[in-house]
Amino acid sequence: MTQQTSYHNPVLLKESVDGLDINPSGIYVDVTYGGGGHSREILSRLDQHGKLYAFDQDPDAQRNVIDDDRFELIPENFRYIKRFLRLHGVKQVDGILADLGVSSHQFNEPSRGFSTRFESRLDMRMNQKSDLDAVKILNQYDESELHRILKEYGELRNAPRLAKEIASSRQVQPIKTVDDLKKICAPLVPARIENKQMAQVFQAIRIEVNREMEALNEFLVQSKELLKVGGRLSVISYHSLEDRPVKRYIRSGLFEGEPEKDMFGKTSVPFKKVGGLIVPSKAELKENSRSRSAKLRIAVRLDQE
Repeated sequence: MTQQTSYHNPVLLKESVDGLDINPSGIYVDVTYGGGGHSREILSRLDQHGKLYAFDQDPDAQRNVIDDDRFELIPENFRYIKRFLRLHGVKQVDGILADLGVSSHQFNEPSRGFSTRFESRLDMRMNQKSDLDAVKILNQYDESELHRILKEYGELRNAPRLAKEIASSRQVQPIKTVDDLKKICAPLVPARIENKQMAQVFQAIRIEVNREMEALNEFLVQSKELLKVGGRLSVISYHSLEDRPVKRYIRSGLFEGEPEKDMFGKTSVPFKKVGGLIVPSKAELKENSRSRSAKLRIAVRLDQE
């Protein structure tokens, strides 16, 4: 049974925490705290000597803080995981969990502008202190940059036309709300796939607003440096843009190319995958429709010496 909260229903809860192979007195990090579902499950498996650090840059998530001496919530983006753990005197950990999805709370809160379902200002910031929001991107980015974002992060075939229409429309009137953007895109989006394509448009802009791909890559590199030999990495992704770098980094320790071979033809890689790809069960899919695209990959830190 999935542990549910009003804020967010944690996806692949048991599987992702099982993947950490918890040492009850170990040090663990949940880098995407959200409603705290995964964190509570980790804490339930720690003894009095164990410690859990969690990261979340969203002030709304920080209202869900767990009252437990073994728990510390760090209000920062996980791309700074190494720096802020060191400020807490932590140089190595036994396991790291990341659930890369946008929380249900962020999608369901109209004022956040994450969803196509509600009319609101186009915000999409996970860190509400950030200067860059969706309105700035849509009104200030060059047409070529809009094209790049829509193609790269939205994987949209009609990215050139969408970018051109956005650039043209904003000359007449600034693009400020969800409805503004939907009206611009409507003539270029076939009705039968309107919901899917608008979700891709919103995904592209959200990824750019929050610099999600850069943050993910920086986090993965630091996870290699932070994990003890034998420590576990458990990552849940929701679309191919996230899953590809996770899969590749676990396999090779690189985001591009192949690892170099030594004179004996052997390669030195930081991780070894544990098991195969894990996806939600039929029961979880029925209970939580937002889990349908989730993919869990688990890896163990190897000794490279």
